[in-house]
Amino acid sequence: MKTIEKNVLVLAYLGDTIYENYVRRHLIERGIANVNDLQKESVQYVSAKRQSFFVQKLLEKNFFTEEEITIIKRARNYKTTSHPKNCSIGDYKYATGLESLIGYLSLEKKEERIDEIMKMIFGGNLC
Repeated sequence: MKTIEKNVLVLAYLGDTIYENYVRRHLIERGIANVNDLQKESVQYVSAKRQSFFVQKLLEKNFFTEEEITIIKRARNYKTTSHPKNCSIGDYKYATGLESLIGYLSLEKKEERIDEIMKMIFGGNLC
């Protein structure tokens, strides 16, 4: 099975761990040494609401390739009725799209592209 054909939730499962690892490394490299502070800061990146925000801003900037948009849309359109209580179903689906994309890129061995995406999220003036 080609990577692009894999279940988007499987891609998101992988992408979630990769994304969170990038965030943790970023915060540690910023010099945050207290675990409680790391946890508080990480919410600015790992919550579904913030992930949704990042994806939507990058879409507005035409940052993603057509192939990447296909992955995001497949994840966003995946039929699900459950989502965390602290976010909307829309935010949850966009967040799943980002995580699916990260998982897809990882399986395709496109780490440089993951780096580019994360650099935009960390310092790309998306706000």
